[in-house]
Amino acid sequence: MEHALEVRDVSLRFGGVRALSEVSFAVNDGELFSIIGPNGAGKTSIVNCISGRYTPTEGQLFWRGRDITALKPNARAGLGIGRTFQNLALFHHMSVLDNIMVGRHHLLKNNFITGSLYWFTGARKEELEHRHKVEEIIDFLDLQSVRKATAGTLPYGLRKRVELARAMALEPSLILLDEPMAGMNFEEKEDMARYIVDLNEEYGMTVMMIEHDMGVVMDISHRVMVLDFGRKIAEGDPGAVLADPHVKKAYLGEEDEILVDPDDAPDHPTAPECAA
Repeated sequence: MEHALEVRDVSLRFGGVRALSEVSFAVNDGELFSIIGPNGAGKTSIVNCISGRYTPTEGQLFWRGRDITALKPNARAGLGIGRTFQNLALFHHMSVLDNIMVGRHHLLKNNFITGSLYWFTGARKEELEHRHKVEEIIDFLDLQSVRKATAGTLPYGLRKRVELARAMALEPSLILLDEPMAGMNFEEKEDMARYIVDLNEEYGMTVMMIEHDMGVVMDISHRVMVLDFGRKIAEGDPGAVLADPHVKKAYLGEEDEILVDPDDAPDHPTAPECAA
């Protein structure tokens, strides 16, 4: 399988705080790849590096063999990398429909001048085509009943679904999901897990997901990577990762002693953005 994304020896520091230490992994085309780890492990930090919000202190990022380490976030979206956020980043005063339409922005071909001649330059036809795509996403995520509602008035679980819809509107090849089920009840988690699997299997999107619900991760992921204090401690098949003694130590604090050279032990990240 061809690598969609490759992360090579990425380190990230905030002053004297080390958020990531020489993290390397690859995500294959068509894969549902999950990142797990305790709070403060650096999970959101690595997603921020991939999406372009952070620039790694060291290391490189490759998208289909192309070095994207220095690319701006909008350029990465243009390549087909979309994301959701751990904390909701919707436009709360706008409707659900308009929030999702924002995700189509980089696909618009008409500019300020041609858009002003709405009826004569194809801008109207283009808008109708994009709205048709948005309606397909609304149907897929069962948002018909709230399509005209103001996003900020919706229950939390629905707002998480709207944010997923906006990321889908980018038509990404790789979608980065930062704790898509956080704060949801059991039924909402079941629905979201189904949507994520359908994104992967029906839409053909490569999915990279951060999630704390181990049951969901083990049920739907093809491969899992574990971070702890900014370092990768395990990667592979979900069952094998769950059985790894280093993973048990990180999650459960088991008493089995794991010897670590004190000089190699990373600093505990304390910067707000490092908490994942």
